[in-house]
Amino acid sequence: MTTQQVVSQRLAGRVAVVTGGGSGIGRATARRFAAEGATVVIGDLDPTAGETAAEEVGGLFVGVNVADEGQVKNLFDTAGRTYGQVDIAFNNAGISPPDDASITETGLDAWKRVQDVNLTSVYLCCKYAIEHMLPRKSGSIINTASFVALMGAATSQISYSASKGGVLSMSRELGVQFARDGIRVNALCPGPVNTPLLQELFAKDPVAAQRRLVHVPMGRFAEPEELAAAVAFLASDDASFITASTFLVDGGISAAYVTPL
Repeated sequence: MTTQQVVSQRLAGRVAVVTGGGSGIGRATARRFAAEGATVVIGDLDPTAGETAAEEVGGLFVGVNVADEGQVKNLFDTAGRTYGQVDIAFNNAGISPPDDASITETGLDAWKRVQDVNLTSVYLCCKYAIEHMLPRKSGSIINTASFVALMGAATSQISYSASKGGVLSMSRELGVQFARDGIRVNALCPGPVNTPLLQELFAKDPVAAQRRLVHVPMGRFAEPEELAAAVAFLASDDASFITASTFLVDGGISAAYVTPL
C-alpha cells in the first residue's frame, strides 16, 4: 500500500547523506528528502543504481564500500566539501545473504561479512557524520536497525539479527552522548519491508516468507515509502525532542501476542 502525501519543505537548506541510497528504503528516503527540500548525497556500492538515484533527486553520487573506513570518510568529506555541511545521515546500507542462517549452519566468514556491512559500517558512518556535525552543534543521524533487534526468530539469520542489535545499542549510546551537542541519533526499526532484498530472500523460501507474514497484525509487509516518511520525520525539526530512541515502524509485529484473523 502506498499513499500520495503532500510534503512540506521542512528539510529545506539541509544536506543529507544516504547510504544504500540506490535501492529499497534508501532510494525511497532519498526521494522523500528531496521532496522536502534537502540536497541529497547518495552513497552506494552499485554505481549504476547510485548514479540513477542521484540523478533522480538532483543530488550527488559517491561510490562507497561502507565497510571501508577510507571510503566512508571520503563520502562524508565529499558531501561537506561540495555543499558546505552535513545535516542528516541516514545510515541504511545492509545485507542479508543466504549463508547467514541458523548458528549451526553459519560459518565465521559469513558472520564477519554481515557484521562488517551491517554494524561496522554504521560505526564508521556515525563517526564521520558526527565529525562534520559537531562544529555546527546540529545534526540528525538515523541508523537502520530492525525489529529483529527486539525479538527472536525460529527462522534465524544469526549474524543479521546480532548486527541489528548492535546498531540499536550503539544508536542509543550515541544519542545520549551527543544530545547536548545538538546531534540527535535514532534507530529506525522496520518490520518486513517490500524491498528487493526481502523479495530475493523470500523467493528462495516461500514457506519461511509465509511464516513471517502471518505474524504481522496488519497482514502485509511495509512499503519503502512508509519507512521513508518515518526517516524524514526523524530527520526534521518535528522530531527535535527525540533522540536515542527505538523507532519502530513494524505494523505492530513486535507488540503482537496473537494476530487478528
